[in-house]
Amino acid sequence: MTKGSHTRKPEHPVDNIFPDRWSPRAMSGASMTREELMALLEAARWAPSSYNNQPWRMVYALRDTAHWPRLFNLLGEFNQAWAKNAAALVVFISKTTFDHNGQQSVTHSFDTGAAWENFALQGSLNGLVVHGMQGFDYDRARTELGVPDGYQVEAMAVVGKPGRTEDLPERLRERETPSERRKVSETAFEGRFQP
Repeated sequence: MTKGSHTRKPEHPVDNIFPDRWSPRAMSGASMTREELMALLEAARWAPSSYNNQPWRMVYALRDTAHWPRLFNLLGEFNQAWAKNAAALVVFISKTTFDHNGQQSVTHSFDTGAAWENFALQGSLNGLVVHGMQGFDYDRARTELGVPDGYQVEAMAVVGKPGRTEDLPERLRERETPSERRKVSETAFEGRFQP
């Protein structure tokens, strides 16, 4: 989907940045500069967090660097098949305690999710493919990336320059389209939760 083409229609008025963002897999294999990636990480930096704790941490690797194989080899075989054309890989990690008192932060994952969303939206605005996922080895990520106790590995993101759908493995081509969303009334309930 190109920026400004609205195949997904919101039920209520929102900025186009929201329906325009989706998670394609087709990437060109072109590299990106460190500065291009830093723009996304800068956007993540400005996410809100409880007590301004900023629990998010990110470990990244640009393609064609010594760090790339370490992150790429964490991916499952399915994700390696298409992520091989990415320009960057980023692992999102959250600090589970507050800096100001050392107590457990109940919202560390929630807050890190806000940083991820900023990252993804900035990538979309910059015309990049940004795809978040859980299809990687969490235990190996903790060990191989040196993530200490008190931090939780949350998710991985693949970033790249847009590519051609026909270059994806055949089984992924039909999935290379923006997905729909449930209606607001199916996810937001006034006054009491409804299963």
